[in-house]
Amino acid sequence: MTAPAPIRVLVVDDSAFARKVLKQVLSNAEGLEVVGTARDGLDALEKVAELAPDVLTLDLVMPGLDGLGVLRALASIPSAPRVVVVSSAGEESELAVSALQAGAVELVNKPTALATDRLYELGAELVEAVRTAARAVPHAAPDVAVATAPGGALAGMPAPARKLVVVGTSTGGPQALTRLLTALPADFPAPMALALHIPVGYTLAVAKRLDAQCSLEVLEAEDGVELRPGRVVLARAGHHLKVERHGAVSVARLDRHPLRMPHHPSVDVLFESAAKAWGADAVGLVLTGMGEDGREGSRAIRAAGGTVLTEAESSCVVYGMPRAVVEAGLATASAPLEGLVPLLNRYVR
Repeated sequence: MTAPAPIRVLVVDDSAFARKVLKQVLSNAEGLEVVGTARDGLDALEKVAELAPDVLTLDLVMPGLDGLGVLRALASIPSAPRVVVVSSAGEESELAVSALQAGAVELVNKPTALATDRLYELGAELVEAVRTAARAVPHAAPDVAVATAPGGALAGMPAPARKLVVVGTSTGGPQALTRLLTALPADFPAPMALALHIPVGYTLAVAKRLDAQCSLEVLEAEDGVELRPGRVVLARAGHHLKVERHGAVSVARLDRHPLRMPHHPSVDVLFESAAKAWGADAVGLVLTGMGEDGREGSRAIRAAGGTVLTEAESSCVVYGMPRAVVEAGLATASAPLEGLVPLLNRYVR
């Protein structure tokens, strides 16, 4: 039996030391082949044309053409490589989120911005991200306009919501959430709670970007923050997000337990808490992502009489998490991204 062709990778970074480390880490991984390196954005585009890599690992802060410029250029190239952003949390967080919204499919956090051996710590995560990216289906980045209505600006105090929408996503999630939330009106009648698999240090930047781009108020979760119509609460990376009801008041809770979960936040943990507190009024939505997180939480929602919706394969960057729910027979209905708002309206209003 013929072995599958290796995944061809181009490493792009303005640091010679970082290029050396990333090339070594990836070259030592089974099934990966580093076909070249590039020192800046223009060099990267020339190497893409010359070498036709499957995956690009992309630094964002580079002289001349930066990482976002590379992504904009790749958007117009047929059969462009998938992009894995290699970035530092902190000052680069908002840039990294912009890159994910612009079409990058994975994000790996550099343990240090310095030229030290600590860069080797990203090895296993980087290899897995490249393999995931190679399997991803590219989709055009949304052309997002900043919302003209102020985030969450509803007249007076909204009445308590009967329904709650909980959303889980992973690979391709920032793009999917951007398209979904910018399509929702400011008077969407249910609060929303989101769990996104993303490295620690980036969820505040995701929340700020989404808040600026849509008519709903989007917040990074804080323990005890109120859930109400017009507000979207995004789980803080490194913590589980759980939801509770206390009479007419609904709140978000941050928790590290259970520790055994492979993801923090876990979609399963969020969905299970929604099923417990909202029962038949819980609406779960599983978007693009690798793996099976969300399947058991969807099972809990359906057992409580609630609704589970999934993104259709046709619009998923990776049809993993939605597939797991559908194949388990737990999906109430499915639709591509452009059809999810009408579908939500059918089950929420």
